[in-house]
Amino acid sequence: MSPRVLLVDDDPVILRVLEVNFRLDGFEVSTATHGNEALARALELRPDAVVLDVMMPGLDGYEVATRIREDAALSSTPLVFLTARTLDDDRAAGLEGVDRMPKPFDPIALVQLVRSRVDGAGASG
Repeated sequence: MSPRVLLVDDDPVILRVLEVNFRLDGFEVSTATHGNEALARALELRPDAVVLDVMMPGLDGYEVATRIREDAALSSTPLVFLTARTLDDDRAAGLEGVDRMPKPFDPIALVQLVRSRVDGAGASG
């Protein structure tokens, strides 16, 4: 079965670019536009990976990631932060198994990074 990825960004253009690239690589894609929606979808869908914008309305990406890590079924889910910020390394450092991709980003490189994490962890399919 195809791996499932949850893509989270409050910018609809970025979200669409991500969605197209992940679908082209064979991922089953779900999206969310803010932190609260992202957390609800993650808990409901149990994705194989989550790509999170850091700065979002409501819960920010760090808070969503922290809450995902607190859920036993999702605690080892690969997470990737998309961020234009470089000053929050200390917040990311407290979260294990989290990658960072700076904005602007290469969508193909992002898909390859997530694919390597999912393939390395074994997709729950």
